Amino acid sequence: MLGTIKKLTAVVNTPLDYQLPIGDNNVNLSDKIGQTIAFQHTGNIFCANCGKRTKKSYSQGFCFVCMKKLAACDMCILKPETCHFDQGTCREPEWAQSHCMVPHIVYLSNTSGVKVGITRKTQIPTRWIDQGAIQALPIFETKTRKISGLVEIALAQHIADKTNWRALLKGEAEQLDLASIAAELKAKVQDELAAICNEYGSDAVQEIIQDDVPLGYPVTQYPAKITSFNLDKNPRVEGTLMGIKGQYLILDNGVINIRKYTSYEIEWLSDV
Repeated sequence: MLGTIKKLTAVVNTPLDYQLPIGDNNVNLSDKIGQTIAFQHTGNIFCANCGKRTKKSYSQGFCFVCMKKLAACDMCILKPETCHFDQGTCREPEWAQSHCMVPHIVYLSNTSGVKVGITRKTQIPTRWIDQGAIQALPIFETKTRKISGLVEIALAQHIADKTNWRALLKGEAEQLDLASIAAELKAKVQDELAAICNEYGSDAVQEIIQDDVPLGYPVTQYPAKITSFNLDKNPRVEGTLMGIKGQYLILDNGVINIRKYTSYEIEWLSDV
């Protein structure tokens, strides 16, 4: 089987069922836990937008030209508070209308510990799964991505907004009382939330009250030492698949972040 790869997809189950998209095909990985898998990068990378061959992948799967012109690759995606849509300078206004000017969720997740994050409302629970969260709790809904970014900045003064990926792959995090943590955080950012609503409207930020969402991953054994595969340096990946968490395949001899290699062409060699 030959084709470019995209990020892992998952079907919500207990544990999650994972597939690896290769070209027009999907390899079911969950049923390969405990088995030897192998695949090899051909040396080709094809832009996820224009399809042209590129020597290097930018912004997880694009050629340089597309990276410079696509709104999905703009800095405001990483830093929503820098959104410049209202200035009339958005790279793709129509794309922004469907991706940024829509309801977003501000949430707490338990990955390598508790963190705050944001995502489009339609990306729940996909975003949490991609991060490898074992628990997630929506705490606010906002009108736009920019507003969600402003709320995240306020919360990030009191809590982490990044995941320690090495800790994520060394074992399961301890279960946390996310509701209690959320209550403490909400009390600390009341002034910031009031200022945001004063500027963007009383309905700009809405509080969410619900139970946290548990997520389980198909992992039989976590690595004692983290060693990463690098397709640019060594194109072949081969080993016993011990588990899958977030976007990582965990093999007995190393781990690989599949999302990092979006648009890389591989040949699937399993079962070897």
